[in-house]
Amino acid sequence: MLVMRRRRGEAIQIGKDVEIRILSINGAKVKIGIVAPRSISVVARELELVCEANRAAAAAPFPEAVAAVTEALRRLGNP
Repeated sequence: MLVMRRRRGEAIQIGKDVEIRILSINGAKVKIGIVAPRSISVVARELELVCEANRAAAAAPFPEAVAAVTEALRRLGNP
């Protein structure tokens, strides 16, 4: 994992097509803007975890579905 310090107004470039801009910093909250081609999916990690759990639950028999959802919720609590 690469860790970088950025100030408001600064950006991080990923490849030639993706730019992450620091829009504002307010205490522990950071607002970012992401500039990327429409062909690149940009989704909050929590949302992706919930979608993964839903897909696993839909495809699995009931006991396994419960385990998949439980595991996803555990990961949301402890990223």
